[in-house]
Amino acid sequence: MSADTRPELVEGRDTGEGALRQAQGTAPRQAQIALPVRPELAGEQPYGAPQLDVPYRLNVNENPYPPSERVAAEIGAAAAEAARRMNRYPDREAQALRADLAHYLGHGLASDQVWAANGSNEVMLHILLAFGGPGRSALSFAPTYSMYPEYARDTHTAWTTFPRRDDFTLDPNAVCATIADTGPDVVLIASPNNPTGTAVSLDVLAAICDVAPGVVVVDEAYYEFARSGTPSALELLGRYPRLAVSRTMSKAFAFAGGRLGYLAASAAFVDVLRIVRLPYHLSAITQAVARVALAHSEEMLAAVDRLRAARDDLAGWLAAQGLQVADSDANFVLFGRFANRHAVWQGLLDSGVLIREVGPDGWLRVSAGTPEEMAAFKQALTRVLAR
Repeated sequence: MSADTRPELVEGRDTGEGALRQAQGTAPRQAQIALPVRPELAGEQPYGAPQLDVPYRLNVNENPYPPSERVAAEIGAAAAEAARRMNRYPDREAQALRADLAHYLGHGLASDQVWAANGSNEVMLHILLAFGGPGRSALSFAPTYSMYPEYARDTHTAWTTFPRRDDFTLDPNAVCATIADTGPDVVLIASPNNPTGTAVSLDVLAAICDVAPGVVVVDEAYYEFARSGTPSALELLGRYPRLAVSRTMSKAFAFAGGRLGYLAASAAFVDVLRIVRLPYHLSAITQAVARVALAHSEEMLAAVDRLRAARDDLAGWLAAQGLQVADSDANFVLFGRFANRHAVWQGLLDSGVLIREVGPDGWLRVSAGTPEEMAAFKQALTRVLAR
C-alpha cells in the first residue's frame, strides 16, 4: 500500500466549520483585501472547533471537572506572586517547571530531557520547525489529528499520510514498509489517536523507531485516560535517542485554559527545540500556575477514573443502539456510521448538545462528560435516531 494524500483522510476536518464561521462572521477577509499572502494560505480557514454557547459542550475533549476551590486559590496566589515581578522577563528555560514535569513523568527523566510550551500544539510546531522544513517530509497515519498537516504547511514540510486499518489500528508490516520506502524526516503517531481513541502497542512503536530514518514523535495527549495496562512510549526513550513523547495538561489535568504542553526526549533532542523556540515563550504566569497544578497532580487527575467509566459506559450504550463504535483509550468515543452525519450533528446541536463532526466520513466524536452531560447526550441522540 502507498501513502495517501487524499484530503478527507489527511485532514479529518469538521465539515460544518466553514458554514459556522460564515454565520459567526469569523471567516477570513482575504477576498475583500488583496493581501500578498503565501499561496498555500490563500482561502484557508483558521483551525478550531466551534465555540458555541450551548448547555452541553462535548466536542473538544475537555475534563468537565474543574479544579477544587483550594487548588484554584493556590493557582490564584501563584499568579498574583508572579504578577509582582511582571516587570521582569520570565525564566526563558522554564527550569523549575521542567524539573516538576520530569518528576511527574518519572522513568528516570531529568529536567534537560523535558521541554514545555504553550500547549502540545506549540511543542509540535517546534518539532516541525526543527526537524521539518523545505525539502523535508512528515508522515502520519490517517485518520488522525487534524492539526498535523497544518504544522507541516506552516513550516513548509511536505505532508503525507498512510491509511490505518478499518479498525483504526496500524499494520506494522505495511507501516514499516512505507517508512522505508518514503524516508520521512518526521513520523507523527498519536497514541491514543485522535479522533479514533486507538492506542498503539510498544512493539509497533519500536518497529517504527527501528526503521525510521528521522525522528519519531508519539503524541500521548490522552495517555492518562488509557485503559489499565496500556504502556507509555516513555518506556522506549532509553533505546531510541530520536524518539520523543509529547503530552499535555489540557485534558486529564483539567488545565485546558492554562495552555501547557510538554515533551520528553533525549537532552540533545530538547536542545534542538530550544534553538527554534521564541524568546520567553512561556509567560511567568503560565509557569507559576502549571507548577501549582503539578504539585496537586493527584487531585487534578482525580476525575480520570470517572471519565474512563463514563467513556466505557458511553461506548456500550452507543453499541446497544446498533451503532459502530471505535475502541477508545481516550476520553472520547468515535461512533457511526451515518449516511448524513451532519444531519445527526445538527440534530444534537438543536437539542443543545455540541459534539464534533470530525474523522472519516459517516463518523462523529463525543467527549466523555459528567452524568448530566451524558444523560443529555443520550436523550438527544435517541430523539435524533428515532426521526
